[in-house]
Amino acid sequence: MSSVKLPGVSKVNQPKIRTGPSVFGRTVGFIGVFVFGAMIFGFLRLLDYSQNFLAPETVKREVVVSIPQGASNSQIGQILRAKGVIRSPEAFAWALKIRSLLGQSTSLKAGEQALDPSGDVWRTIATLHKGNFKLYPFTVPEGKTMVEIAQAVEASGLGLGSDFLALCRDRTFIASLNVQADTLEGYLFPETYSFPRGTPLKTIVSSMTGQFFKVWNKYSATAALKGLSLREVVTLASIVEKETAKPEERPLIAGVFLNRLEKKMRLQTDPTVIYGLRNFNGNITRADLANPHPYNTYVIDGLPPGPIASPGEEAIKAVLDPAPGRFLYFVSRNDGTHHFSETLAEHNRMVNLYQRSPNRGS
Repeated sequence: MSSVKLPGVSKVNQPKIRTGPSVFGRTVGFIGVFVFGAMIFGFLRLLDYSQNFLAPETVKREVVVSIPQGASNSQIGQILRAKGVIRSPEAFAWALKIRSLLGQSTSLKAGEQALDPSGDVWRTIATLHKGNFKLYPFTVPEGKTMVEIAQAVEASGLGLGSDFLALCRDRTFIASLNVQADTLEGYLFPETYSFPRGTPLKTIVSSMTGQFFKVWNKYSATAALKGLSLREVVTLASIVEKETAKPEERPLIAGVFLNRLEKKMRLQTDPTVIYGLRNFNGNITRADLANPHPYNTYVIDGLPPGPIASPGEEAIKAVLDPAPGRFLYFVSRNDGTHHFSETLAEHNRMVNLYQRSPNRGS
């Protein structure tokens, strides 16, 4: 039986029927577009937010930030943002959380911190963790008294001078520093010191006496061989320090005082007289020289009760290694130097020349 073919129609020429996308396909496509868009949006947001972890400035400089004791990390973040050290407190908090997840400490130091706004939030946190305290220096020149040193400490903003002096006179505290003296006069070593604000004054004083003993330990054996005690060396060195500003003269002046002590002669040195006066006006008088206070070496024998200032290392060395010779006197030439004499007669002539002559100093 033969099949019947419809005219003009064949399998080859039959048109294909096109159907639209299924509901499932349309849904998947829509979700794909949405996810892709969300990813792009999220990436852009993340990129924008990630900027908050970067440094707020490009130029390195110091910004002093005071972190209160007991402040929370959130409060610290607000303080840092207000000071312009970080871009965002939120980024600061996230950085701390990430640091914690990595097993790193999130403890931050309190106090005045010197920070750099050209560092990113990670570096700022690392700095706060380690502590980079703002330091306040003060310098103690050779020959300064503890009253003058107290003034320098107060001027640096590290504490009250009166409190500093009270410590220097506190015998219990002095004994704890292994200093055998009534005060710390002479034992506050001349040096430049730097401390952050809030440092206890006891720490500052301890550092200064500690520096003294570091230097003294280099010379203690020599002093023992010469039969000189710590107090004797420091007292003599303080007098040498006050008598001359010329380094080359220190051994000569030390030699004069040691020669006089050996001969049982009074030291007769003006700086000790001045030290014992309460209201010295800058002009020493005959009455001052006759004033019978314990530091007046014109009326007492031997050394005064203790140092009259803080001697430097060179003055200590001069006492332990004085210039050879038999000099017993010296007088100022009024130019910062001195003339040294072996006899009283020569000394008197030099006094007339340099101190009593109408043209002295010329």
